Amino acid sequence: MGPRELDALLNALQRGETTVAQAKSALAGLHDQALADGHAPAFAHVDHHRGVRQGMTEVIFGAGKTHAQIAAIAAALLERGDNVLCTRVDAAALDAVRSAHILAREHAVHHAAARCITVTHTPPAPLGQVAVVCAGTSDLPVADEAAVTCEAFGTVVQRFTDVGVAGLQRLAGILPRLRDVDLVIVVAGMEGALASVIGGQVAKPVIAVPTSVGYGASFSGLAALLGMLTSCASGIVVVNIDNGFGAAAAARRILAAKAG
Repeated sequence: MGPRELDALLNALQRGETTVAQAKSALAGLHDQALADGHAPAFAHVDHHRGVRQGMTEVIFGAGKTHAQIAAIAAALLERGDNVLCTRVDAAALDAVRSAHILAREHAVHHAAARCITVTHTPPAPLGQVAVVCAGTSDLPVADEAAVTCEAFGTVVQRFTDVGVAGLQRLAGILPRLRDVDLVIVVAGMEGALASVIGGQVAKPVIAVPTSVGYGASFSGLAALLGMLTSCASGIVVVNIDNGFGAAAAARRILAAKAG
């Protein structure tokens, strides 16, 4: 349950369209649900109250989880009527998720480049427009993760690929469109300079995502991270290396606060 569903429930109660008992029954499901595979302790405690607290329901981080665990968590979320987003998963996890719940059989999609699975059976509330700008083709997996996550949260996404600082003429052609959106996510490896360049050209919030792309002295993204943190364009927000999901989650918070 998210804020929209909670508002609908409380408004229905106020109008007399639902009873106190029915409202209590609906709210009773907002708790941590322990999931176990027959052995103690439980392998997960699904946080069904997160949508009310944070505005977005729990997202499944797939790395390190078995397909069966991913499917069980997805089923628990779907059983409460939530959409599902699972990050850092392979295509083989899709069959497990589809077999877990009827809604997943109908709506589950594996986004190969983004390494994500989405189950969107209820369209999310619209939440602004975001540009996801990718410096190089090698940065695409992280950029796609950010884009898929933004879309799962209800954001319209414009994608711009391979417009890094090695050829600034490519960036010049898209600047008018970047100034038109509500927020810009910039994904770059190597020295990470693209975020600083875009941050100096647009007034909208800019979230920078360093990637681990680059040769030895890039230190698996540390050079890009430090470059973005020390950007001469003030006010840029920087997330962790390769964290496209984190950038999209930050964007969602910013846009939700703007929407009120």
